[in-house]
Amino acid sequence: MDEIHVIGGKCLHGNITVQGSKNTVLPLMSGALLYRGISVLKACPRITDVFYMEEILRALGAETWWEDHDLYLDCTHADGSHVPETYSGRMRSSIILLGPILARNQRAEIGYPGGCVIGKRPVDLHLYVLRCFGAEIKEEAKKIMVSCKKLCGTEIVFSKKSVGATEQAILCAALSKGTTTLRNCAREPEIVWLCRFLNAMGAKIEGAGEECICIEGTEKLCGTKMQIPADRIVTGTYLCAAAATRGRIVIENAPEGELDAFLQVYRKMGGQYEWNSGKLIADGSQVRFSLPFLETEVYPGFPTDLQSPLLAVLATVPGKSIIKENIFENRFKVCNELCKMGADIRVDGNTAVVCGGRLHGNCVYAEELRGGAALLVAALAAEGSSVIRGCSFIRRGYEDIGGDLKKLGGLITEDIGTVFYENIQL
Repeated sequence: MDEIHVIGGKCLHGNITVQGSKNTVLPLMSGALLYRGISVLKACPRITDVFYMEEILRALGAETWWEDHDLYLDCTHADGSHVPETYSGRMRSSIILLGPILARNQRAEIGYPGGCVIGKRPVDLHLYVLRCFGAEIKEEAKKIMVSCKKLCGTEIVFSKKSVGATEQAILCAALSKGTTTLRNCAREPEIVWLCRFLNAMGAKIEGAGEECICIEGTEKLCGTKMQIPADRIVTGTYLCAAAATRGRIVIENAPEGELDAFLQVYRKMGGQYEWNSGKLIADGSQVRFSLPFLETEVYPGFPTDLQSPLLAVLATVPGKSIIKENIFENRFKVCNELCKMGADIRVDGNTAVVCGGRLHGNCVYAEELRGGAALLVAALAAEGSSVIRGCSFIRRGYEDIGGDLKKLGGLITEDIGTVFYENIQL
């Protein structure tokens, strides 16, 4: 079995250090293909999605190895251009490999990307970006084929803010001929870190974190080392766990400045926090206020990835809360499982109404990454015992969520079994 057992009702308390950022490291691994040599990603999270991306890079001819939590990527001979559906079908973010493979090898082929089922995440904007740089694209039932002798700088105005499409354009532009201007860019911290990584490799990028980014293409990049920042979504998840149990925790390496929208909501619910010498001290003992209305937005708004864990907290808070989901239409899939634990949640389209109360333990199933984390948050707050199955989804983004929460006093045992490892060949 692949499940987590939780005995709830215990306040979390203590200090924790958060893993490196999943959403940062994956585009950096893709960007490593732009240099024919060794790049090093320090403090890299050892999570399933990183292992999947590592498999893909190896399939392309790269050599990879780990030294503790430092991941070494030698792309000297990564001359492959074909990413089989076997690999790409496991993770949506594999689509960002198209630009670097194309820039390096003049052609790229990838099976249609897969991943968690939280709603439609079409690749249209990614293909639009590639066409803007001069690529020719052919689509078949199960794969995408792209070719281009030389990517040429361009101007792109995104019809909507898209993290993945913005990253794709930055990766394409780094080795393109001429200047590229990107407008209406997504502003997530992960994009800033990608730009810093590429600039350290010799790219010429200005405007990282702004709606307009300018890139002067260069002919050659060099290797570099990058310290992966703490994961802001994991940080927020642990803060939700503390809030749901009315606990008090200290995040030793919290990513200051990246969680402002979440912390504003945390304070509205009655939570208190302060920053002290790089540590985030969070006290959830007074969390008791519902949220009349909250909606998810692109950064710097409230992140969709923390909507599900927040739902679990609100299920424990007296009164009525309303959450509107504007990013992924199936993000409320977790609600049925939360209701099995006694949550009172009614979903109408992209809006959920939560009437807080008491939760009780039950056997529930994770169907996707953040929803699975939300079930664990709810189980910690619930009376009695819970079993969360399908935890391979959770381990796609959380390196050791059970171990971390045990350090904070959570009563958790894990039965990993063989499910987590069945597709990983390292």
